Amino acid sequence: MSERIDYVELPAGDLAATKSFYAAAFGWGFTDYGPTYAGFEGAGLDGGLASGDAASTTVPLVILKADDLEAALERVEAAGGAITAPIFDFPGGRRFHFRDPAGNELGVWGA
Repeated sequence: MSERIDYVELPAGDLAATKSFYAAAFGWGFTDYGPTYAGFEGAGLDGGLASGDAASTTVPLVILKADDLEAALERVEAAGGAITAPIFDFPGGRRFHFRDPAGNELGVWGA
């Protein structure tokens, strides 16, 4: 199995204000990917800020990377995970979301 924590997505609400906060508080930089999403840089882990329709959850979303997305989805289902968003396309590739038995929502992405 290849899945490793690869990315963290934070809900942003007001994207400009959230970017301004993290830049001032921690010196993070940002790359905008449209009006509702910005990738952050210099945080020690790859991630992004999502607002509006791009915000898939109201809490941070940990995203794993998989070499074989379909096989990862099958293993998540077989292990008892509940799929909350089936495989969908996004600008970086494809991903799905699931809840574990404790109710945590995570994503898995791949090319």
